[in-house]
Amino acid sequence: MQQQHRQPELVEGSLPVFVFPTELIFYADDQTSHKQVLTLYNPYEFALKFKVLCTAPNKYTVVDSTGAVRPQCCVDIVIRHRDVRPCHYGVYDKFRLQVSEQSQRKALGRKEVTATLRPSASQEPPSPRPQEDERRIKELADSEFFEQTVLHTESRPAAGGPSLLTVLLGLVCMVALMLPTLGEQESTVPLYLHLSVNKKLVAAYVLGLLTMVILRT
Repeated sequence: MQQQHRQPELVEGSLPVFVFPTELIFYADDQTSHKQVLTLYNPYEFALKFKVLCTAPNKYTVVDSTGAVRPQCCVDIVIRHRDVRPCHYGVYDKFRLQVSEQSQRKALGRKEVTATLRPSASQEPPSPRPQEDERRIKELADSEFFEQTVLHTESRPAAGGPSLLTVLLGLVCMVALMLPTLGEQESTVPLYLHLSVNKKLVAAYVLGLLTMVILRT
């Protein structure tokens, strides 16, 4: 039975990839649409590695462009449009999601997702032009895909939220700020735990950075 479950991974490029949605539409006048989420599903009984490629990596930021999906689980991939300009209106880009088994390097399957920037949701044409859209998408068929590692990738656990190390470091900074300052006489805390003003300033600075990181996760 185990060999039957792993049969698809023996043929490169034959493994179906399940991604939703299959099209990303960004609206220039809607700030909330500048952040889109791709959900990658793994219905198989073995873990998968994934990699996100793009035809225009300079226009997007991909959070967790590489990672793994546990068996019968899913993972959210956040994509942000970071170059919202009129010259990009109506331009079709493509994202390619490649998956492989964790013990292999070859791509067992791939799925392509189109992305386009539009001026406004209220200016959508009443009747879409499928032939025009199909022509533009076909022009991307032979486009070159680039790894999203050229971008500043923000890695985080699939479940979301700050990492344990970030929380612990924040707690250490808070404790440092609550300790008495060097030179205080009326304190029951041992002298070696008294911190200088400079050390407390460093702790406050680090705590501020960590707070920004936590709020962004």
